[in-house]
Amino acid sequence: MAKFVLAGRADCPHFAKAEILADFLQTNLPNFTIHKICQHPKDWKLWLESTCAANGWKHSASPIVWRELVDRGGKGRLLGGFSDFLEHVKEYYGITSDMSTAVMLEIAAENLQTVELRMEEEERFRSLSQPQHIWISSALNPTCYHLIPLLCDPDVLPDKPALWLHLLEVEGNEEALEGLRMEVEDLALPRLQQVSTHTCLDQTFLQACIVILLDEPQSEMEEKAEERLPRATFNRFRLYGQRMEAGALKDVRVIVAGNTFVNLKASVLLEHAPSIDSSRFVAMATQLENEARAQIAWKLQVKPADVRGVIVWGNISGTFHADLQRAQVFQCEGAVWGPPTFSRPVLEMIHDRKWLESDFLRLAGSRRATVATTTQRTAALSAANGIVSVLRAWESGSAPGEVCSLGVLSSGQFNIPAGLVFSVPVSFQGGSWTVLPDITISEELQSSLQAAANQLIAEKNIVADVPS
Repeated sequence: MAKFVLAGRADCPHFAKAEILADFLQTNLPNFTIHKICQHPKDWKLWLESTCAANGWKHSASPIVWRELVDRGGKGRLLGGFSDFLEHVKEYYGITSDMSTAVMLEIAAENLQTVELRMEEEERFRSLSQPQHIWISSALNPTCYHLIPLLCDPDVLPDKPALWLHLLEVEGNEEALEGLRMEVEDLALPRLQQVSTHTCLDQTFLQACIVILLDEPQSEMEEKAEERLPRATFNRFRLYGQRMEAGALKDVRVIVAGNTFVNLKASVLLEHAPSIDSSRFVAMATQLENEARAQIAWKLQVKPADVRGVIVWGNISGTFHADLQRAQVFQCEGAVWGPPTFSRPVLEMIHDRKWLESDFLRLAGSRRATVATTTQRTAALSAANGIVSVLRAWESGSAPGEVCSLGVLSSGQFNIPAGLVFSVPVSFQGGSWTVLPDITISEELQSSLQAAANQLIAEKNIVADVPS
């Protein structure tokens, strides 16, 4: 049996002519086999040099043909190039090729296209197999325990099949952090490829594609603690921003969560990671939004999931306003009933205006503290759910008509001062968010927005003179 190997540059017309002839011989001769190697032009020279060096051959053109003695073993015997192959085929088999130049060029172009498509597919496969780096700061925060299994759910990050989880606790308890790492590994989550722990900021956020920041400042009992706390927050998040600037991917997605100075933290990150687009940093208002939905649901005697479209404006962990102008309620008892998709405006269904104007915002704003007091622990489960909701929408887009509240950098819309991180209504589509433009700003709402803006400006002023 004659076994030949034909190798050449993908865009080489002589390789195209030789391969068509070889295919014809393999189809029509019982003892002739051909193995073809088609290399991209940019890879051809290096491949040819290494192949010839390994076999002790001298050849510099495309294509190259050699014969393998499959029955005897050992290295192949060099036949030569295109002309040598045609001469050998004519002498031994009495067959030649009369392919025109135009056809040779057409086949060469098809070969090049096929090789490039194959290379793109291989690159895509390699990118899928490479783990995506997810960093979680304050990893010993109870929220992290609920968050990790949710992050590894395929519905949350469907385009990231392999995850590398980095657990960061700056100057934290290394033994406790190691215990968390072991516990995460024991979950045996299919998508989780590796877990790392970090207690210092050296090489933090390297190759990060997602960063989730759960940091909370330590409480202080001394005088003027209200000033020292935002300063401590500024110092920590300034370093975070600098590390992201140096090591994170430029399309990183950063979610700031927590109970204090959430908007300020996101603002500090933006200032110290200038090369990363500002749209990649968001402050999470979803937990507060869901707490407001729960109060509406209690008032209307429906499930919290049946209340949608609540908008949270302003300072997420301070002066905020829960806006119901687009809020809808489903499955609510009333004079008019409809299918499960039928809804009514919340403002039409709640007739207790006194409750809306006073108790509603107070109850929504204190809900988290009430949970913490009742359970003697932070409201970690709802925080984790809020983070995952934002990631899911960011990755897969919002449902039609869905509204999400998010702390983002203001560009001056709704008369909000530009440069503030402010919670506004957004919609996700195609891996990015856009602020919803069709929102009615009443005098009352404008007054609430101004109060929130004033508070955020005051927070920024406290840390404005902190030395870098």
